Amino acid sequence: NDPVELLEMGKGHYEEGDYDTAFEYWTKAAELGDVAAHYWLSRLHHDGHRLEKEMGKVIHHMEEAAIG
Repeated sequence: NDPVELLEMGKGHYEEGDYDTAFEYWTKAAELGDVAAHYWLSRLHHDGHRLEKEMGKVIHHMEEAAIG
């Protein structure tokens, strides 16, 4: 339950093209308050890697990252 470690694990999976696992790690990190995880989640939504492009979620996660 270390948000920094979860963030880094997500980055590793993202770089390997494993977007589903990256999503899981970043979602948990974001729930634990890691603002960088919100940024990376916004990238997943924006780029449509894991999900269809959802601008509402892109904006939500970018706002959370900016506030943090």
